[in-house]
Amino acid sequence: MAATSPVPQAVGQPQAVGHEPAGRVLVSGSHGLIGAALLERLRADQARVVRLVHGATPRQGEQAISWEPEERRLDGAVLEGFDAVVHLAGESITGRWTVQKKQRIRESRVAGTRLLCERLAAAAARPAVLICASAMGFYGDRGAEILTEENAPGGGFLAEVCQAWEAATEPAREAGIRVALTRFGGVLSPRGGMLKMMLPFFKAGVGGPVGRGDQYVSWIALEDVVRGILWLMRRADLAGPFNFAAPEAVTNREFARTLGRVLKRPAVTPAPAAAVRLALGEMAEELLLASIRMTPARLQASGFEFRHPRLEDALRAML
Repeated sequence: MAATSPVPQAVGQPQAVGHEPAGRVLVSGSHGLIGAALLERLRADQARVVRLVHGATPRQGEQAISWEPEERRLDGAVLEGFDAVVHLAGESITGRWTVQKKQRIRESRVAGTRLLCERLAAAAARPAVLICASAMGFYGDRGAEILTEENAPGGGFLAEVCQAWEAATEPAREAGIRVALTRFGGVLSPRGGMLKMMLPFFKAGVGGPVGRGDQYVSWIALEDVVRGILWLMRRADLAGPFNFAAPEAVTNREFARTLGRVLKRPAVTPAPAAAVRLALGEMAEELLLASIRMTPARLQASGFEFRHPRLEDALRAML
């Protein structure tokens, strides 16, 4: 697996970031939780948004480009003239990880990212910036260790995928495109993701910690994810990996207690680790039982301010 490059440091003076139009922006993964919220904000900011859609032929009049990454089908000519590209597409990691599912998870990220970056690198009018999704799985299960972007990758399937995923952006970097990598923590929103899955159980009063409960959960509010992406898009001095997580990770037990308190429901019914492993297999081990205590060192150093830095405040705002 390709080794990761040193973490680039911010250069120059921080630039003011307001609500100025973002220009012409290409977004993949636009049907996902983050992509849909990002499109909504970009359009509100009067950006000219084009969706990169998988497989389906765009409807007449729709601002979209079709691609088939598994078949290496992407017309480079249609990628000309974008100011920014935000690449969020990838197979969902939820569900039991069969051999076929793991292959789809890896190839949808690695092969798709490499194809897009090769086509962008070959374009005559390249974008100024590519923002490519990554994930906290880069670090693997690390217990209570506080993890910044300077930390080495960990072990496990997701860590291997994230390393290859990030390395696949190299053609864009070599072509002079500024590349920012967003290592997402657990994104919180009642519209989707882990919070949406948890809410029915907690509202029914049968929620609680998963496994031993002392594993750390790196979380971030969806609103701060979108704000952070726009921050990276508009700050020409920022490149490399960025941890997208609130400043204070909490243990799984504390997360459950806080959610129960916000919903005014008990949160003491545990989900035993053995039962979770039996139900979900390897996915449970790397997603639910692993401990990743990630901190947004580089985002904060760049001057980014979180709107929802505390878990209870974030949950109350969105629920």
